Amino acid sequence: QVQVMESGGGLVQAGGSLRLSCTASTASSLNFDDYAMGWFRQPPGKEREGVSCISWSGERSYYKDSVKGRFTISRDNDKNILYLQMNSLKPEDTAMYYCAAAPSNGAGCEIDGDYDYWGQGTQVTVSS
Repeated sequence: QVQVMESGGGLVQAGGSLRLSCTASTASSLNFDDYAMGWFRQPPGKEREGVSCISWSGERSYYKDSVKGRFTISRDNDKNILYLQMNSLKPEDTAMYYCAAAPSNGAGCEIDGDYDYWGQGTQVTVSS
């Protein structure tokens, strides 16, 4: 089992940047690198959507088309932290952002896969 907690959200003007962090704590028998990780978001009045995911090793990552080239996912397995660097932010990026963990079953990850452990979210608001 893993617990995750997001931070780093806030209010930013369009074109600005934010870096989200997700700190994970695991049961003693498990390690952070036993999990693939993902970032998700839920815009106001809309369904939750996958934004990006990263494999347990950090070697593979995938992005939603609308954030490719602007967002970068990374992880530090020594510190148990997942990051999402968001650049060139747009008003349509406004959403509650969540990180989530899924037991790794291979070398990759799935943006729309099944994630078992979720944080409470951090709000990102981009003003025009």
